[in-house]
Amino acid sequence: MAVIKASSSDIDMLARLMRAEAEGDGELGMLNAGNVMVNRIRVRCLDFANIATIPQMTFQSPGGFEATQKGYFYQRARERDKRLAQRVVNGERFNPGEFALWFFRPEGACPPQWWGQWNSGRYKSHCFYTPLASECPEVYSTY
Repeated sequence: MAVIKASSSDIDMLARLMRAEAEGDGELGMLNAGNVMVNRIRVRCLDFANIATIPQMTFQSPGGFEATQKGYFYQRARERDKRLAQRVVNGERFNPGEFALWFFRPEGACPPQWWGQWNSGRYKSHCFYTPLASECPEVYSTY
């Protein structure tokens, strides 16, 4: 069962964003990035209080994704990528992105905090960051 509304064109857009942001980290890296993307739509807190759709999340400015400014995001979605996108829309969660609202690719080690958010772990090249439960409790909710 889907945890956010998503049309077939939304799945296509999410698949392209997941691929553009994390393809270098393989399928699990893309799924972790996808968790962050879906979480941003599910919650109504912090920078994401007014984000309710995949297009709004994809093109949020400021605070959006760098991939939308580069050509790689605009490639056609592959079937494999669409299947991965559907998995996160259906509510599958992966550690360390399961409760994260942010990720980035640092030059070196993951800082313990990033913009006041706590590191929840690293998967290959990306560090993931979660809010405090007091700042955004709904990100920790079960579906």
